[in-house]
Amino acid sequence: MPEYPNRQFLDFEQPIKDLYEQIDATKKLAEKNPKIDLSATVKQLEQSILDKRKAITESLSPWQRVQLSRHPDRPYTLKYVHLMFDKFVELHGDRNVKDDKAMVGGFAELDGHTVMVIGQQKGSNTKARQLRNFGMANPEGYRKALRLMKLAEKFNKPVICLIDTPGAYPGLEAEERGQGEAIARNIYEMVRLQVPIIICIIGEGASGGALGIGVGDKTLMMENTWYTVISPESCSSILWRSWDKKELAAEQLKLTSIDMKGFGLIDEIVPEPVGGAHWDYDAAAKMLKENIIKALAEVINTNPAKRVEDRIEKYCKMGFWEEA
Repeated sequence: MPEYPNRQFLDFEQPIKDLYEQIDATKKLAEKNPKIDLSATVKQLEQSILDKRKAITESLSPWQRVQLSRHPDRPYTLKYVHLMFDKFVELHGDRNVKDDKAMVGGFAELDGHTVMVIGQQKGSNTKARQLRNFGMANPEGYRKALRLMKLAEKFNKPVICLIDTPGAYPGLEAEERGQGEAIARNIYEMVRLQVPIIICIIGEGASGGALGIGVGDKTLMMENTWYTVISPESCSSILWRSWDKKELAAEQLKLTSIDMKGFGLIDEIVPEPVGGAHWDYDAAAKMLKENIIKALAEVINTNPAKRVEDRIEKYCKMGFWEEA
């Protein structure tokens, strides 16, 4: 986890930054005046940071949760893989076009059991973001994911999908290579996959980019993430011809984990460390790992045919409609 002053702060986290600056000023004063004991003051300010983080977390708006899901210091897929899994062996390529760096996956050990873990990976700096295409997968990324799922099915290993994407890549070349077909094929095949599938939304869960690896037996959603058909900015630009209404769009889209749980679209909300996952990577990974193990235990012993039947029934029950 990055330490201050390398840490980045969102606008509503400014009071926390101010407290860190007070701690720095206090420590510098103590260095200049060794005879003055300011340790109690530093401890008090550190406690104030914890209290402020808790207060901010308890009153977050939907748009602020969207901002937290995009926080530059937030852990991404490979960070969770490193902290939650052992013996991760990354597998590459879709055996057709190329290896999409925005989609990562491979075999790993979870609590002593072999699983296939797949997820979208964003970059932590400018160069890495360009390499990973900001977590927006091309068709070959989704086809790579499907290849890995089929490989897991061949060896009867569960699949764990970590979702964190602003959407599938919308470029012309992606459409030429069949972006829509690749996502639709993944949805179709994931419904029929014989092995357990656990879905975890760890950041942004946008549109078909998320659905392309988002069909499973259990869907978990971390506390400060979002999951919806369109981003608030895009929704605002369509409805109001401007991004200025993105806060209102975020509220109207009902995209938070609480909303998704209320609609029955996810199974569990995974709590995060006070202030968000970016404050404590180890604690965030520990909470997510515990929930994944729990969800997997609930479905792993189910007969494969019954598992597929239950999965189909689960998704058929989603949504609200009226018959005339």
